Amino acid sequence: MMPTAAPTDLAIQPRNLRFGRTTTHARWWLGGDPVATAWHNALSASFPMGEAFFIETVRRFRDQVPAALAAQIDAFVKQEAHHTREHVAFNRQVGGAGYDTSAIEQRIADSLVQARTTHPVAQLLVTVSLEHFTAIFAHAMLARDARQFAGASPETSAMWVWHAIEEIEHKGVAFDTYMHITGSLKPMKRWAIRSLVFGRVSRNFIRNRVADALALLAQDGITGWRAQVRLWWYLVGTPGVLRQVALPWLAYFRPGFHPWDHDDRALIAAHEAALVPAPVAAAA
Repeated sequence: MMPTAAPTDLAIQPRNLRFGRTTTHARWWLGGDPVATAWHNALSASFPMGEAFFIETVRRFRDQVPAALAAQIDAFVKQEAHHTREHVAFNRQVGGAGYDTSAIEQRIADSLVQARTTHPVAQLLVTVSLEHFTAIFAHAMLARDARQFAGASPETSAMWVWHAIEEIEHKGVAFDTYMHITGSLKPMKRWAIRSLVFGRVSRNFIRNRVADALALLAQDGITGWRAQVRLWWYLVGTPGVLRQVALPWLAYFRPGFHPWDHDDRALIAAHEAALVPAPVAAAA
């Protein structure tokens, strides 16, 4: 079964917005909830180095793909560079609120050193896998009208919405790059390779983000089985941020899958208008 493709009228628009330069976050910035705050702080801690890796692994193939896809790679790189900058700023706020994320960042740095020793296509597939994760998390967040950020400040909520919008827009770029670069392989071999890598990356992603969130909760004095129960209830109970993405996660394993099998650009249109007039778009 051949994969589908990105919409022919897809526009990947880098939005060079800046957030959170003039306000100070509360320690539990997400509705006063330490668990929700810890989960999103753990995600944000992984983004700057992770997104730099995404840029590196996709851009190295830019000159080997058709012109239209090369242009999408250029837009992808710009979007991810903006995301990196804004999460660096956000993570400074996390540190300013009293959290020490140095151990988290060191582990991520160490894991990327190891990842960079593998074949370039294997590195690209790590990006493909994690881009699927970010895209389905982005969809789940916007599909719920970003209610999971209802307890955050308007500019913090806007930053996460902006990030989600752009993750949806470029969700097929790394995947299409992989499909083009491996075009000489038999379809079932390409499917088997990407599925095996996705399974391993998925396990590591969840395991590491849970460990990171628990480490941050421990800095609030929330430890042991109580921390485990509260975090896992947040992930699979209410609001269930992992439960919400279970089916689209499974969809990746289908032969012939393509990220744009589900065209969810309507979510972008529903949320984008609120970003531009907001004061958070002011330059630093």
